[in-house]
Amino acid sequence: MSKLNPKILLASGDPRLGESVERKVGKSGRTTVGPAHGLNRQRNVLLVLGWYDHRLHQGIASYAREKGWHLSANLAHERVIPWGWKGDGVLAWLGEGEDLVELVQSLGRPTVDFSLRRPQLPFARVLQDHKQGATLVADHFLTRGFRNYLFYSDTNNWSYEERGRGFVDGLRSAGHDCAWIKWHESRSYRSGREEWAKRRYWLEKQLIAARLPLAVFGANDELAVEVLEVCERLGLSVPEQVSIVGAENYLLAVDAMRTPISSVDTNLEQQGYEGAAMLDRLMDGAAEPEEPVRVSAARVVARKSSDILAVSHTGVARGLRFIWDRFQDPIRIEEVARAASMSRRGLHQAFVDHLNRTPGEEIRSARAGHAKKLLTETRYKIEAISGLSGYQSTNSFCAAFKKNTGMSPSMYRKMVLRSRGTGS
Repeated sequence: MSKLNPKILLASGDPRLGESVERKVGKSGRTTVGPAHGLNRQRNVLLVLGWYDHRLHQGIASYAREKGWHLSANLAHERVIPWGWKGDGVLAWLGEGEDLVELVQSLGRPTVDFSLRRPQLPFARVLQDHKQGATLVADHFLTRGFRNYLFYSDTNNWSYEERGRGFVDGLRSAGHDCAWIKWHESRSYRSGREEWAKRRYWLEKQLIAARLPLAVFGANDELAVEVLEVCERLGLSVPEQVSIVGAENYLLAVDAMRTPISSVDTNLEQQGYEGAAMLDRLMDGAAEPEEPVRVSAARVVARKSSDILAVSHTGVARGLRFIWDRFQDPIRIEEVARAASMSRRGLHQAFVDHLNRTPGEEIRSARAGHAKKLLTETRYKIEAISGLSGYQSTNSFCAAFKKNTGMSPSMYRKMVLRSRGTGS
């Protein structure tokens, strides 16, 4: 995960004296203490975030506003652990820091952890679906016709491992191999002052040995930038020879870069919102779920670092470009075939052979992706979005969108905007 801030503790105000409480036993036999039911008072929630991102906080705050919770947003740099705090529940990101773990365990309150760094802890969890996000990246590269793939990680982090496995498995299911390079397991590994230079030199050798054109997925955005800088040093053009996607979408002023980095929007706002909703249920007395709840990544935010076609088949490349340029129009497969100078049957087979999807599936995917962008980045009505995304009617748009996402366009918009705290 990215390291955006030191550990943050957000306490929810002063302890309430004389509160009425009840005790309940969770799935692990651990006794937790919560407020007695029926008391009409404001709930008090403690945030213990060993890793901080404002988008996660925003999702939590959105739910807190809906429910009238008390959350303190004191983001001062002092790190003061509120030993002896009394309240109703805890939302935590328990990564490094034994003192934070000790605090949360000592409280005995209903708790939701946003991390799997410490799987042995008996807490409910709401986690990012790293495998699903990695599959989005695999599809992003597959659509562009790549055949050479690489995943790059630099530490034994559970989220990076899940991303790597998801990327490799997604490509394997499409008939492609993927190299996974791990700096922390290489013979060249060094820490301390030598690490930066040694790692760059090692990464240079990995890229020189790879077959081009190459699609690289960095375990986070910082690693993606590192790949970009090494490519520039080696004279490898991005995205023509090396196409790059990162993860977490946290780079500041990314569009000011000469080659902006594509990245996975991991949907941190929704993770925060869903975690708060789970805590609310636990504070109401619900049992802890047996398995972690996973929140799907929103999308790949495509930028210049991966905006390229790497299809060796001229007809498929022409067909793809025609679809991407015209999907907002009521195009037919015959028109795509004509643009590709191929028969309809030949185009279908070539798409399946080179992209593992049909021309019709590519059209539907392009339209759905554009519709998602309009739903979450504009205030256009559903009827307008339907037409702007290439659908013949609102009914056909709603049916296709629900088949693609499992929910209606209006539900999708409300879910995303609610998690961002921007209303519906």
